Amino acid sequence: MASKRATISDVASLAGVSIATASKALNGRQDVRAATRERVLAAAAELSFQPNALARGLISGQTRTVGLLTSDSVGRFGIPVLLGAEDAFGAGEMAVLLCDARGDAIREQHHLRALLSRRVDGLIVVGESTNPRPSVSKDLPIPVVYAYGPSEDPDDVSFVPDDVGAATMAVNHLLALGRRRIAHVTGPGHYKAARDREEGLRQALAAAGLEQAGQTLSGVWSQRWGRHAAEILLMAEPEIDAVFCGSDQIAAGFVEAARERGRRVPDDIAVVGYDNWEVLSTETRPALTTVDMNLELLGRTAAQHLFAAIDGRATPGVHKMPCQLVIRDSTSPPGIS
Repeated sequence: MASKRATISDVASLAGVSIATASKALNGRQDVRAATRERVLAAAAELSFQPNALARGLISGQTRTVGLLTSDSVGRFGIPVLLGAEDAFGAGEMAVLLCDARGDAIREQHHLRALLSRRVDGLIVVGESTNPRPSVSKDLPIPVVYAYGPSEDPDDVSFVPDDVGAATMAVNHLLALGRRRIAHVTGPGHYKAARDREEGLRQALAAAGLEQAGQTLSGVWSQRWGRHAAEILLMAEPEIDAVFCGSDQIAAGFVEAARERGRRVPDDIAVVGYDNWEVLSTETRPALTTVDMNLELLGRTAAQHLFAAIDGRATPGVHKMPCQLVIRDSTSPPGIS
């Protein structure tokens, strides 16, 4: 027969205090003597007492639940952000309600109403790209933090990868290897990520006095585009010795086409990708040097700042999170395999 679950009355009885005093001690209230608090906590540990979440919620006005609203729950960017956020919420003993709007504004409004009806304490909105998105904060009575895709409202709290800084870091790596004819193959210009990564490239080249180092080609985020861009570049600019690609898909396609045209990577051309999508970055031959946006860390940080906002300590503005360059074989110096 299962043992009876301990109640706060049992804890109070064992500790020799009133139920009110036991409750104050367990909730960290300051108006309880240290010796009394220790006695109550020891009794709770001995009885394996677990506070009732509903009762705690009635006392604190919080439900200890949060919402995660995404349009990219199956995408390679949304998943690590969600995992990082969920890690932080789990450590804070918060329950998580996940909703996928699938890029549909009507579906998103439906999910927002459902989350509010469940009295969530706060919400993280995960974008499908780094393009700014419409704010939902002013229509909601709870704190909201935006992750990966920032809010259009600068008064909201948003966390995004520092694409400009990461691109500068990637190009500086190529420059440090002695590469000087650096081309750029990236995605569509209507993506802020593509524009920011090109800006980072331009800043690094300008600082090195190489403003005209190589041309930029924009297309779709795909291996096919990477192959096509390689054919264009290697025919028009056979002297290029490095390529900074806006995604690992593009980089993988570029490496494949360069090899087919007899160009060795990295001996003839060093290649850097972006995203550290390991399905591609570690399986491409040679393995890709690439930028890792640290999206799990971004998700955890967003969750931690949601905790702060729930406690009345919001941190408004767009916060840029540092990225990391993962160096692999596609940029090894010539002569080193």
